[in-house]
Amino acid sequence: MRMKKITACAVAAICAVTMLAGCGQSESGTVSTDGSTSMEKVIGSLMETFQADNEGITVTYNPTGSGSGITAVAEGRCDIGLASRNLKDEEKEQGLVETVLAYDGIAIIVNPQNPVSGLSIEQIAQVYTGQITNWQDVGGNNEEIVLIGREAGSGTRDGFESITETEEQCMYRQELTSTGDVIATVGQNPAAIGYASLASINESVKTLDVDGVSPSEDTIKDGSYKVQRDFVLVTMEDTALSDEAQKFFDYITSEDANEVIQSAGAVPAN
Repeated sequence: MRMKKITACAVAAICAVTMLAGCGQSESGTVSTDGSTSMEKVIGSLMETFQADNEGITVTYNPTGSGSGITAVAEGRCDIGLASRNLKDEEKEQGLVETVLAYDGIAIIVNPQNPVSGLSIEQIAQVYTGQITNWQDVGGNNEEIVLIGREAGSGTRDGFESITETEEQCMYRQELTSTGDVIATVGQNPAAIGYASLASINESVKTLDVDGVSPSEDTIKDGSYKVQRDFVLVTMEDTALSDEAQKFFDYITSEDANEVIQSAGAVPAN
């Protein structure tokens, strides 16, 4: 009966304190992630399921690109960085630590109107370095190939160029700042070719076989699809995560999250 005498403001205050106590007594109850645009679908699905089971904890995602996400962790501007590439030695020397969340294929994409169905790794490299400039040379229409790629610092670009051995050689027509932009641009241009996370592909583009192998969960898992990379969580070695961030980290790296990761188009690492 005494509760009836408590004002609405007091009730709100008690609820807020109770919620924060249940979340490790954090002041904000927020987990911040920052980085790879290729991981948007995967991290978005994981955020949704986690928040549904953890009322009071909010997880945010800032799609700035792998390089920016790694820097954000190093500078203490976010809890967990997201990178679609492995850390470099100089980044590890800063105290950064990587945890592989999942494996993702980098799909080679063209417009659905393009009759070409597959390329070899060698042909892809020749296309992107300007040695092959017309679709007719690889079984397509007689039109100039328009090369679409990601901006410098992108984990997808780093993975693509490393695998195809085209670092510092690609002759891009456009360098775009997100996976979504690459997909949209290729989907609107019958002469374009691009690369993007398999987890983000939609019906607006067509994926090419690479060396006769189609990108899929099975071919990524068994390693037969060669153009693939890691989805990585980045943290600081000597900096403990908040209770909320640790809880989110533990969930997304557990087997409980595998089905969510798979439904988002990636292959769980656990």
